Amino acid sequence: MHRLPGLDLLRSIAIVWVMFFHTFLIGGLGPDWQWLTRFGWAGVDIFFVLSGFLIGSQLLQTLQRGQPLSLRDFYWRRAWRILPAFAVVLGVYLTFPVLREEPNLEAWWQFATFTLNLLIDYGQNQAFSHAWSLCVEEHFYLVFPLLAAWMTRRPSAARFVALCVLLVLAGIALRGAVWLHNDATQPQRPWFIEDIYYPTWMRLDGLLVGVMLATLRVYRPQWWARLHARSTWLLVAGVALAALAFMLFRNRTGLAANTVGWPLLSFGFGLLVLSATAPQGLLGRWAVPGAGWLAAISYSLYLSHKLAMHAVQTWIAPALPLQGPALFPVYAAVILAVGAALHYAVERPGLALRDRLAPRGRGEPLAAAR
Repeated sequence: MHRLPGLDLLRSIAIVWVMFFHTFLIGGLGPDWQWLTRFGWAGVDIFFVLSGFLIGSQLLQTLQRGQPLSLRDFYWRRAWRILPAFAVVLGVYLTFPVLREEPNLEAWWQFATFTLNLLIDYGQNQAFSHAWSLCVEEHFYLVFPLLAAWMTRRPSAARFVALCVLLVLAGIALRGAVWLHNDATQPQRPWFIEDIYYPTWMRLDGLLVGVMLATLRVYRPQWWARLHARSTWLLVAGVALAALAFMLFRNRTGLAANTVGWPLLSFGFGLLVLSATAPQGLLGRWAVPGAGWLAAISYSLYLSHKLAMHAVQTWIAPALPLQGPALFPVYAAVILAVGAALHYAVERPGLALRDRLAPRGRGEPLAAAR
C-alpha cells in the first residue's frame, strides 16, 4: 500500500497525543492544556486501528490472490521491525536506572516475552510501562495470520460478521464482569490498569475494527469505493462517535466507559481511518508539513519519549531560567532529537539489515501486498 497522507496525519496525531498525555510524569502542561492532555491515552487506540488495518490489508491481499501465506516471512519482517529499537531502549532502562521516569522496573523477561501487560505489578513497577501496547501488538501479530488463514480457507461473510459481533460482545461482557467484581471487592492494587486497561483480551476492539476495514477493502472493493465517495460524512461521523465515547470516558475508570466506551471509540477512529484512505477526501489529500516525518519516527518516539522527558526534567530544566509552559519547546526538542536518533541509528539500519539478510525470494508475496 502506497503512503497515504491521511494515515500519516492520524499516526502523527496519535503519537503527539500520547506524549501530551504522558506529561503528567513531569507535572503536566497546566490547567489551560488539560483539554488536550486529558484524553491523550486514546492515541494508542488510533495506533491499534491503524495496525489492524495495515497488517490486515497486507495479509488478506496475499490470501485473496491465492498466494501462500508464509508465516516465517511475516514473523521475520515483524521481528526486525519491532525488536532492534525495542531491545536498545530496554537495554537503557535495565542498565541506567537513573534515566528511568520511575524508579522500579519489571523483570527483563516480561519485556522480552511480551507478557508485561499480563503480569505487571503496576503499583510497584511503572518504569517503561507503556510497553504494554507493544505486547498487545505482538499478540496480534502472533495470532491474526493463523486466524486469517483459517477463515479464508472457506470464506464466509456471515461467519466473519458473526465472529466480529461475538468478539465485541464478549469484550463488553468480560470488561463489565471484571469491573463489577473488582468494584465490589476493591482489591488493594491498581486493578483498573492491571485487569482492564492492559490485558490483550480486553483491548481487541481497535485491532478488530482495523481488520474489519481491511476485510472490506480487500473483499468488497465496490463498497470501499462507494464509502470513499462519502469521505467527508465518514469524517464527521467518526468525530461524532469519538466525541460520544469521550463523554463516557469523562469517568475513565467507570463502568459505562469500560464496557461500551471502547468499541464506540474504536468504531469512531475506524471511520476516521476509512475517511483518511480516500485520496480525494479532506484527510486523504491533506499533506500536513512534518506529519510524514513524525509518522515515520513515531515508533521510536513512543519507545523513548519518557526517557527524554525525565532527562529534561532532571538535568536540563533546573539549569534553565524557564518555568511552566516556557519549557515546552525544550521538552519537545529533546524528545524529537532522542526519537530521531533512535530511528536513524537503530530502527532504519535494522530494516536495511533485515532486507540484506533475507534469502532471495523470502517475503516476496508479503512485500507485494504492502
